[in-house]
Amino acid sequence: MKGYDLDLLRYLQVLTEEESVSRAARRMKVSEPAMSRQLAKLRTAFADPILVQAGRRMLPSAFATGVLSQVQDLVRNADSLLETRALANLANMAPTFTIRANDLVVAALALPLLKALKQECPRCEVIWAPELDAAASDPLRDGGIDLYLGATDLMKPEIRRQTVLRDHMQGLVRKDHPILATPITPQSMVLYDYISVSRRGRARGPIDWMLQNQYGLTRRIAMVVPTYHCMVESMKETDLILPLPGLVINHISLEALGLASFEFPLSLPSVEAFQAWHPRRDTDPVHRWLRETLFRVSRKVFEKCTP
Repeated sequence: MKGYDLDLLRYLQVLTEEESVSRAARRMKVSEPAMSRQLAKLRTAFADPILVQAGRRMLPSAFATGVLSQVQDLVRNADSLLETRALANLANMAPTFTIRANDLVVAALALPLLKALKQECPRCEVIWAPELDAAASDPLRDGGIDLYLGATDLMKPEIRRQTVLRDHMQGLVRKDHPILATPITPQSMVLYDYISVSRRGRARGPIDWMLQNQYGLTRRIAMVVPTYHCMVESMKETDLILPLPGLVINHISLEALGLASFEFPLSLPSVEAFQAWHPRRDTDPVHRWLRETLFRVSRKVFEKCTP
């Protein structure tokens, strides 16, 4: 007997994509114990661990990674039996999708996503709404936005989530910056002033906590700016250090701008971004098509950022 069915394959897909029992449980709207039982069934059915512990993280096994695209296709094809009629008219539709995200995400994702959407729905329109300090749950509930894309913790528990990016911070400096002359250490990091990027005016974060708690060191924050765009081209004229996610670093022409990047010698937590939507949109075939397209495109765009 095969030992699995379509529902179990759905769990295999979500566990492999989310790389976490708790995140998979939230996405499938089941309890963590229930998701753990599904993981146990998968391990029995395929004689494979599916997820393996790697430090504090869970990572998909080689088997799970290898079959993910096939499982995604199987689940997608099965769902398409119900959705074919609704999606058959995409080429003649003119939907407008409103997505809330910060400027980092918009800069990297906006054009690739639009291109992918227009391949199937040429008349669609995408509105990128700015990320705000307030929770995105209310506009998701009232239909003000179709999707939220970011990393906020101000989200109501019923909101669906799907992780699309795991990133890590790097340092951006001018190409001849003195910190690059020798191996970078926590001690050499604190010899220079920093620029912090925060819409809320927050100067300090995980880098400071790690330096203080593990090494008893404090870095100097000389300036706080709301977005990174205003500083990138000016970095070649200063010894200041600008910490940025790999998402940004990978989309900057470092050589042309006279800049360089480096890895921080710290065990910093990864930065996770997700797409979020209200559960009432779960069965909306066009919204589902939007989410699946965004997930596919974002994974391709962000693959270099994964730590």
